[in-house]
This record gives sequence, structure tokens and C-alpha cells, in this order.
Amino acid sequence: MERSARELLSTVQRELTPGEHDNRLVPLVESGDAPLSVLGALAAEQHRVITSDWRTFLTLAAQAVDPAAREVFTALAQGEGVALAKLGDFAAACGLDHDAVRAHQPRAGCQAYPAYLAWLALNGAPRDALLAILANFAAWGGYCASVAKALRDHYGFDERGTAFFDFFATPVPEAEELHVTALQEALDHGWRPDTAIGYGRLLQGYELMFWNTLADLAV
Repeated sequence: MERSARELLSTVQRELTPGEHDNRLVPLVESGDAPLSVLGALAAEQHRVITSDWRTFLTLAAQAVDPAAREVFTALAQGEGVALAKLGDFAAACGLDHDAVRAHQPRAGCQAYPAYLAWLALNGAPRDALLAILANFAAWGGYCASVAKALRDHYGFDERGTAFFDFFATPVPEAEELHVTALQEALDHGWRPDTAIGYGRLLQGYELMFWNTLADLAV
């Protein structure tokens, strides 16, 4: 039975993975062509994303009926807290202090992702939200790995400056096993993923909107 949950996650991640050229910002960073001001905007927008997602994950944890799902959402919330501290170092490397990050005027295209994730916490079942969120992780982790390397290679960022992206790019086998366990619990209780896949497709689209909104600033 465990294999079915693992296959489900692998299949959905593969189906929802964006095309090679769908994300227009990451290649600009990889080549060193993204201006530092755009990286600063990325840091400031991510600050709002992280603080919103932190609350969203805690809300989903409170709603979840499956123990493993509750544990996953709680761990995700804790991870956002860790990431927020690392994000401050990335912002500083981009030349932004705390006040500058707070003063940044958010862009709708960048904030659609956390807004939709919060919508899922209010309107979607936690089991559906779980798959939608996990389906998005593969692409997000890959983007972070590419950005972290480019920041070192082209922008001269040190380990503190890249730590935010390294954090999300580093696989955590124990967490990945827990994700499979949580999905399996849902399947064993009769849950079906049809609605969740639609949620995941939208969530992935909103993430691309985040990156591409920032890519437009580099033009």
C-alpha cells in the first residue's frame, strides 16, 4: 500500500512540473543577468510569502484529521520560521535592511501564490491541500538549487547569502518519508486525489507567476 502513495506523489509531481522555459527568472539569475535590484525584490516578496505561508500551514495543521498530515503541516510551519531568518541574510546580501524589506510594495503577481495557499486552508480539505503543496515542492526545490549556485558563481554571495535557497534545495529524507506516510493515511481512509491535482495545478501556476512577475522587472 505504501507504494501507491509514493507513486501518486511521483506521478503528480512529474505531471505538474513546469516546462524548461516556463520560469523566466531563474535562467536570468543562472547567467548572472538578473540585476541585484531584482534579487532584492525577490527577497522582499518572499518575506511576505513566508510569513503568510507560516500561518497557513499552522491553520492546516489545526484542521488536519490524519496524524501524519498534522505532523507534516506542523513541520512545514516550523520550516518557514527557520527560512525567515535565513531570508534576512539574503536580503542583506542584496543591500536591503529590515526597514527596506518592510517598505517594499508587493506585486500582485508575486502574492497570488500565498493568497491561493491561504484560500486552500479556508476552502479546501486538508488532505487535498497536502497533495497540492507537496506536488509543488519538486519544482521549487530545483529552482532554489539553481539560484543558490548562481548566487555563488555570478554574484559573489557567501554561505549566509545563499542559505535561504540552500535550505529549500537540500533534500530531507525523513521529511519525504513522512509526506508519503501522510498521503497513504489519506488514501487508506478513502480519500481520492482528483480535486487535489486541480489545486496543485493552480498552485504551480501561481508559483510561476511569482517568478515571471520578477523576471519582468529585469527587462
